[in-house]
Amino acid sequence: MYRHILIPLENSPADETILEHVRPLARVKEARLLLVHVADGFAARNYQQLNLAESEEIKADREYLEQCVTKLRDEGFIVEYVLALGEPANEIIKLAKTREIDLIAMSTHGHRFWGDLFFGKTADKVRHEVDVPVLLLKAPKH
Repeated sequence: MYRHILIPLENSPADETILEHVRPLARVKEARLLLVHVADGFAARNYQQLNLAESEEIKADREYLEQCVTKLRDEGFIVEYVLALGEPANEIIKLAKTREIDLIAMSTHGHRFWGDLFFGKTADKVRHEVDVPVLLLKAPKH
């Protein structure tokens, strides 16, 4: 139980809230971590269909994920990442079903468009469509 934990990140200070809570659990369970960020801007949503070049958003998101992975690996965790493109809930659900995930841990506070998503439809859709536990933590307001 809890051997492979999926952690959606939004590239905001709210990410540290969920990582702070997952680190001790992952350490005790010797769990692998899968970080995911879903880029959802125009270029991300239409990347393949329109054969677009990577946008600055996509490049920045990849760099952010790589920094998070490096930090967690330096702390001794086994971690990989996925930069998904498109609709956040769908991409999180797809990863949960295809990567043998047994826990999803996500924050419920963000900024910009993400704030609305994580307070509402993304978290709600994920928790209703996956067959694994979903840990939701509200991040403090900054």
